[in-house]
Amino acid sequence: MELVILALLAAGWCFLHSALISIGVTRYLERRLDTHYRYYRLFFNLFAVLSLAVVILYQWSIRSVPVFDWTGYLRVPQGVAILLGLLLFVLGARKYDARRFLGLTQVREGVTTAAMTQSGELDTSGISNVIRHPWYLALLLLIWARPLDASVIVLNAVFSVYIVVGARLEERKLVREFGQAYRDYRQRVSMLLPVKWLKARLMG
Repeated sequence: MELVILALLAAGWCFLHSALISIGVTRYLERRLDTHYRYYRLFFNLFAVLSLAVVILYQWSIRSVPVFDWTGYLRVPQGVAILLGLLLFVLGARKYDARRFLGLTQVREGVTTAAMTQSGELDTSGISNVIRHPWYLALLLLIWARPLDASVIVLNAVFSVYIVVGARLEERKLVREFGQAYRDYRQRVSMLLPVKWLKARLMG
């Protein structure tokens, strides 16, 4: 029963997180809030962190003996996954504007673009020329590269599905904002796994 509650809490968080940043909701709030909409990204991030903390605390309270642990020779792929995840975060951070991501730029300047780059424009250079969502891949690597008890597996499964779904929902907004430029980018660069990048390198 506890695992069912955890799954429902995690799914509820994912639903709220997605709904609050959806095109329909953000457009409605942008019309209703007018100039005050500049604070929405900041509010959204605060709400996301605090509500996620509730889910994590509940998962922590029902943790049990791991059914899978990264011991012995398995520490090698675990270490690789952690290092790769951290590297993707660093490389992604070089492409994204932290102040814009947190909502501070929006508060100061009143901008509302979907892109989190420093310029607010579509940036397909660097790691973004390898995969479209380096931070999402980093999250997937890091959440699975830890001891896995039943509660962690349930939480990871829900979040893994949501990361993929969330990436697709985010791209709908980016297509609306950048149009054909983003469609061309999607055709050229893979979403999470660098399949197209590797294929291009192998074929010369």
